[in-house]
Amino acid sequence: MKTAFLFSGQGAQYVGMGKELYQQEEIVRQTFEEASDLLGYSMSQLCFEENQNIHETEYTQPAILTVSTAFLRVVEKMGLTKDAVAGLSLGEYTALVAAGALDFGDAVQLVQKRGQFMSTAAPSGSGKMVAVLNTSAEVIEDCCKQASEIGIVSPANYNTPQQIVIGGEAAAVEKAEELLKAAGVKRMIPLNVSGPFHTALLEPASRQLNKELQKVTFHSLQCPVISNTTAKEMPASEIISLLTAQVMSPVRFSDSIIQLKELGIERMIEIGPGKTLSGFIKKIDRSIQTSRVEDSKTLQETIQLMGGTNGINE
Repeated sequence: MKTAFLFSGQGAQYVGMGKELYQQEEIVRQTFEEASDLLGYSMSQLCFEENQNIHETEYTQPAILTVSTAFLRVVEKMGLTKDAVAGLSLGEYTALVAAGALDFGDAVQLVQKRGQFMSTAAPSGSGKMVAVLNTSAEVIEDCCKQASEIGIVSPANYNTPQQIVIGGEAAAVEKAEELLKAAGVKRMIPLNVSGPFHTALLEPASRQLNKELQKVTFHSLQCPVISNTTAKEMPASEIISLLTAQVMSPVRFSDSIIQLKELGIERMIEIGPGKTLSGFIKKIDRSIQTSRVEDSKTLQETIQLMGGTNGINE
């Protein structure tokens, strides 16, 4: 059975993430130490002790990437293999690490800068993001287009067919909400996020990120990576341009899952904190088998699942 590894995005963080496997697995501790040495602060302290930094974008992004990569290394040590990878927004960087295109050390420093650029371009409290439920993409896109006459607003995340997130300047987002309500939309949920990411407001961050991406060495891809921006297989020659665009472009997660299925993927393993992606997959296509790796219990369940279908190389 063909398997894809999927990696968590920002918003999945919580105090204590990774702690159990950190205590049990030497390779997890080594990954945390590598991140700490490169970033100049204690990654275990950031992830395990009560603090506010864990929810600040410039710290959140390297923390999630470190935890996800540490879990990936445990999974690989256990002999579990993948046929393709993808990630949600920030998770795309862990996917590139998993595909061999990006060294972890480069990735963790890159996402720290990405987080800084995103925070500066869209400071906490600037703008607004709202999840629109059970509404067609066409209706949402049309309402955003009309509302954009008064400011920036657009779809930011196509998470599932039933959930699309819009974001942008507060007044324009609120205008879009009014239009959606008038169009018969029943459920909209304002999101508690640090900024309206994946919208045109992030254009300054996109430009700064591009300069940093130019300094990084990318290697050839060892397996397909599905791009957030195109929901297609990412060509190695376009990694920099796609990561540059990704920060200010909508995340096409739902289409990415469909694309993985078209590649013959029947099982998807969410690696990293939380279970958001597993929940999305169930709403996109219930026929896809899902599992996840977040602690020793979910790790064992995943090993049993894949071991039972020759997913582990003895």
